[in-house]
Amino acid sequence: MLLLSILMPTKAFSQSENRMLQQFPKFTFERLTNGRFASEWEKYVTDQIALRDFWVGVKAKTDMSLGKRDNNDVYLGDGYLLQKFDRYDEKDLKTKVEAIDAFSKDNHDVKTYFMLVPNAVKVLEQKLPPFASPQDQLKFIDKVKKGLDKNIHFVEVCDPLLAHKDEYIFYRTDHHWTTDGAYYGYEAFAKASGFSPHGKDYFNITEVTDTFYGSLYSKSGFRNVKPDSIRLYLPKTNEGINLLLLDKNEKHDTIYKMDNLHKKDKYTVFFDGNHPLMKITTNSEQNKKLLIIKDSFANSFIPFLTGHYEEIYIVDLRYYNESISELVESNGIKEVLILYSVNTFSEDNTINRIAW
Repeated sequence: MLLLSILMPTKAFSQSENRMLQQFPKFTFERLTNGRFASEWEKYVTDQIALRDFWVGVKAKTDMSLGKRDNNDVYLGDGYLLQKFDRYDEKDLKTKVEAIDAFSKDNHDVKTYFMLVPNAVKVLEQKLPPFASPQDQLKFIDKVKKGLDKNIHFVEVCDPLLAHKDEYIFYRTDHHWTTDGAYYGYEAFAKASGFSPHGKDYFNITEVTDTFYGSLYSKSGFRNVKPDSIRLYLPKTNEGINLLLLDKNEKHDTIYKMDNLHKKDKYTVFFDGNHPLMKITTNSEQNKKLLIIKDSFANSFIPFLTGHYEEIYIVDLRYYNESISELVESNGIKEVLILYSVNTFSEDNTINRIAW
């Protein structure tokens, strides 16, 4: 098995888990002594093992037979798969907050908002199996909030989600919030930024699939969970949407890739997945521009904003390597929303590029 893993090419992305895989870690003496090289090496070996998906499934079945209800950082709860939130590096977190503060200070004439979305482990605690003990996300979120510059508007989204915890606001088999959950995030952002959100009656709410098995279904190996449905909130009025995918130089008159509902990762119905830089133009008369710096949680959130902004720029720093400040200045952008899930924000360091 080791020989097979060595001979096989290193994979960059796991389609089944919908995440980037650990690459061969960079070696320096400092990284060796502070433990980062060893930590990343362990992740590299785990991620790149041959027939990984098969072995994940075998381990899950074995664990279930022994009464365990967690596998590969995923809990099997009451009809739900819930992604763990683990310990985070305090030094890394401080660096990320400082990078966001630096961006805000360098762009002092731009209103900057920050939304940190808890995952289902916190919001749906009642679904957790007995003896589960995840890290406290609310403490993590509060630490980030207190560390941010006072000029950054922190969007409170935890309480709105907790108020609707009995609704279908997180997928059962995927790590994202559902479109219903994203709607409550949209209401929270509207409150923070001072515009009136559209009521649900503004949309035709349409279920487009009920056979979605998401990233946690693949990652955990647990198979006795019902598939998810995906709903789209489609405005009843024509908002004149045009979408430009700048990495592919493609133009579209919709933000939905309906063909992807026939693929495994049906969540990519939103924007055909993640891209370095996208631009949406609409027929909105608000004459406002917004930049969203985000992870994939924002993909189902952004469609709610097309009735409120004439131009929306969308950056995923995991793939975008240009200056954010230059993007803001060259396009006359006056509002920036940073939207991340707690897991991505704690695990991924590319948010530091915001200060470039």
